[in-house]
Amino acid sequence: MVLNDRKIKILEAIINDYIETAEPIGSRTIAKKYDLGISSATIRNEMSDLEDMGFIIQPHASAGRIPSDKGYRLYVDRLMRRRELTEEEARFLRRVIASNINQIDYMMQETARAIALLTNYATIVSEPTVKKTRIRHIQFVPVDERSFAMVLVTDSKVVKNHIIYMDNTPDEETLQKLSKLVNDNLRDYSFEDIDAEAVSRLAASAGENKDAVMAVLHAVVNVIQAEDDVQIYTSGVKNILSFPEFSDVGKAKAMFQALEEKDMLITLLGKNHSEKIQVVIGAENNLALLEDCSVIKANYNVGGQNFGSIGVIGPKRMDYSQAVSVLSGILKHINAVIKALSGG
Repeated sequence: MVLNDRKIKILEAIINDYIETAEPIGSRTIAKKYDLGISSATIRNEMSDLEDMGFIIQPHASAGRIPSDKGYRLYVDRLMRRRELTEEEARFLRRVIASNINQIDYMMQETARAIALLTNYATIVSEPTVKKTRIRHIQFVPVDERSFAMVLVTDSKVVKNHIIYMDNTPDEETLQKLSKLVNDNLRDYSFEDIDAEAVSRLAASAGENKDAVMAVLHAVVNVIQAEDDVQIYTSGVKNILSFPEFSDVGKAKAMFQALEEKDMLITLLGKNHSEKIQVVIGAENNLALLEDCSVIKANYNVGGQNFGSIGVIGPKRMDYSQAVSVLSGILKHINAVIKALSGG
């Protein structure tokens, strides 16, 4: 089955309409609302093909169609047209940075607030850091049937001990094997390197000891976080409640829970050493609490060094074009400030 131009136009109409209305759309509505030059019967047949190809889904038996994660991915990668910032938006972003240039922490807070205000989504900003603590060695030592000790040595020769509690602690031989597994995967990793990909890789390698490895990862993140003391700012979390997707109490609760956990936020921002903006859609972010959301994120860099990250979180039907434009605009100003402050 070929994804031809006609199918792409119909898919684009479905996505644009759903972004605007949050309502499933049928073939008759597309035929009336969008001048595609084809009948509703033809549109219906093409929609059936798009559904078979996985680009759209039917949420209810009697409803129209909505985009799938795969459909949004195609839209972002191939169909989305980058919107230019208005002069008023650009002036507002310049003013936010310029008026707070001497207080970097306050500038990050105001940056989060400004992006949330312009996009109407939730925003996460990590404060610039220069020090990056790296893992040199991790060793596990059994304590009793319900706990074992993690000894973590950093690149600055700092030794940190952390007790990990479990219902069933692995035996000493298993702990030694897990020590090797964790060291092989995390040696020389910094805090930002322990992203969702690294977590998934380790969990898969651990097999039946997945729970122990996940507890270790949580402890490692806490230890390095304390060393680096990364500051995270959020804004616009309540904006999410204005979207009908989150009128469900369970979905709203999951969103708020994720945005209250610092470890989750840093995992969500992940690592991305390039200066390109990333769009992560639905389940791609590997955080079950945010599987109904999309995240647009980027680093602010100088000379290839990552100083911090910014993420915009919204429903999967978010206005990707507008959010990418706002994020791109603010990054340009922040990168210039960081470059100046770092002597570049």
